[in-house]
Amino acid sequence: MPLAPEHPLVDGRTSSSPLVLAARGEKQATPPIWFMRQAGRSLPEYHQVRGTTGMLEACLTPDLAAEITLQPVWRHDVDAAVFYSDIVIPPLVAGLDVEIVPGRGPIFASPVRTAADVAALPALDSLDFSRIREAIAIITAELGSKPLIGFGGAPFTLASYLVEGGPSKDQARARALMKSDPATWNALLAWCADATAQFMRAQVEAGASVVQLFDSWAGSLSRADWASAVAPHSAAIFSALSDLEVPRIHFGLGMRDMLDLIPDLGATTVGIDWRTPLDDAATVLGDRAGVQGNIDPTVLGAGWDVIRDNVNDVVARGRSARSHIVNLGHGVTPDTKPALLTRIVEHVHAL
Repeated sequence: MPLAPEHPLVDGRTSSSPLVLAARGEKQATPPIWFMRQAGRSLPEYHQVRGTTGMLEACLTPDLAAEITLQPVWRHDVDAAVFYSDIVIPPLVAGLDVEIVPGRGPIFASPVRTAADVAALPALDSLDFSRIREAIAIITAELGSKPLIGFGGAPFTLASYLVEGGPSKDQARARALMKSDPATWNALLAWCADATAQFMRAQVEAGASVVQLFDSWAGSLSRADWASAVAPHSAAIFSALSDLEVPRIHFGLGMRDMLDLIPDLGATTVGIDWRTPLDDAATVLGDRAGVQGNIDPTVLGAGWDVIRDNVNDVVARGRSARSHIVNLGHGVTPDTKPALLTRIVEHVHAL
């Protein structure tokens, strides 16, 4: 089904946006910029408006999610908004018991570790993302020509939370299930891929102009294991969006050894973490995909001269890529001073 006539990519509002064009792989004279995790905890206005509302409740309250999404656009003048939500929203909407525990992250009441656990997962017949769609309608009406980036969690990362029951340093239980019971593993990742695909599709249909798939924990896998036991499920998510012709970004931590495989998923841009120089990534990717990144988030704790030099180096290296979107090599940390992010945006826009 094609995008609706009133979609920002169709009616012309965002189709010529520098970020949309760069995400499609078209080099821009001045690279566009946004920050992963720009919406949320680093902004004092976020804490003020959210108050005591739980994070997942805030994600599913349309006017609140919309305001939080828009706050960094108002403050920093970034080239895109990223939807304020969480990768565990799809399993929550499906009926699983999950909560975000401050200081820990998403915690599932009943981990999924056996074939019986996977078989007992809720059916994913047309998940109700009406509140997500309502929030995005509010956001895109406010953004005008600036695009909204929708997102979702890659199957491995989402499955890791389900198997471990929460965050894990090494995803040991998840990797053990992958090795010991491939059939159950594949069934679990297929469930995760379906849930995330429905989540991301709802965001695009409602008005998102770009999507990004996060694989936060893929770096714990070998190249061979990721390629055989994970990549096909991530590819299924992008395939489910292929009829919508939306630019697709893939970001994963610690995936230097897999970079050449990522365009095969259907990604038009590859997010690069801070450990891999962008010109090295560009050499691997060639003209198959653009790059995004990769300012070191820890540099934000240094003085402006250090930050400026890092930004300039990232932009210079990014020029060798097919296209470049300036971003961090991971997300904004909670203690980041908002004024520094604003100054980085101003600096990049002035290049």
